[in-house]
Amino acid sequence: MTMLTQPRGPLDRVAYRPAKRAAAGAGAPGTGLALIKRICVAATTILLTGGALAGIIALKTAIYFWRFDYF
Repeated sequence: MTMLTQPRGPLDRVAYRPAKRAAAGAGAPGTGLALIKRICVAATTILLTGGALAGIIALKTAIYFWRFDYF
């Protein structure tokens, strides 16, 4: 059984091209920037999650104080 490795026409595309994948290895020019972006997105997500958690705690505390007439 043979498998086509080259496109037959202008609209056929190959799903996996080893040459293109090898060019985007560890030494590719955009690798460092992508890593920095991923770290920044993770840090922003952690900060936003912490802020949301702090807001929920503050809201629950305010409701508790209001309910038991501590204000």
